Amino acid sequence: MARALQDVNLLNLAPVRLAQWEQAGERIVLHRPRPQEGGLKGLLRRIAFSLSASRIRLDDIGSFAWQRLDGRATVGEVAEAMRGHFGEEAEPAEERLGHFVRTLRREGMVAFPGWDSAYPSAHDQ
Repeated sequence: MARALQDVNLLNLAPVRLAQWEQAGERIVLHRPRPQEGGLKGLLRRIAFSLSASRIRLDDIGSFAWQRLDGRATVGEVAEAMRGHFGEEAEPAEERLGHFVRTLRREGMVAFPGWDSAYPSAHDQ
């Protein structure tokens, strides 16, 4: 179970990748994991999953960030790397990356060791 990250500085956390992914030229394509929960909430998530895209093609900045979300680099370090590589195009880097990482976590594509109770040991593709 994931713990809430309120009052936590996301920039100091180092997320790990959970989703399957592939390189498509310069871009990354993520494969959304199928929801596994039971009950009514799980049923609603599975219906929403079946009605939406199962593969997500990231833009240049998202692809750059995804490749660095390896459990070693913090969100702050990845934001700084984005800024160094893309300059003004990445701004506001911390806010943009924070939103991206929170969305990935909500979708089960990344986890925060120490915050998310369990994540597969094969997380470092």
